[in-house]
Amino acid sequence: MKTEKLSIDGKEFDAYSISLDAAPFLLIRSADKSFLACGFLDIAAADGLSACAAKVRGVQTFEDMMAAEVAAVTKKAEEKGVKIGMTGKEALLKF
Repeated sequence: MKTEKLSIDGKEFDAYSISLDAAPFLLIRSADKSFLACGFLDIAAADGLSACAAKVRGVQTFEDMMAAEVAAVTKKAEEKGVKIGMTGKEALLKF
């Protein structure tokens, strides 16, 4: 597992990458534990756990995640203003 700190417009995030055969599992987490994850995330399960989360697809790097369009969000993320179609970076900044 690889971890790194990301700074996006002055906000700090923890980023995690786990190498898997098909593609990496990627997750970027904010200080309040909200997170942006790759396509491996089961958004229904995250929603059932009342997580504040958004999912992007087709990504290989943290930079890809920030540029990709949000494909799914939990109710908690919606309450923070995260919407399907915004970029991952926009979603992270809402967290």
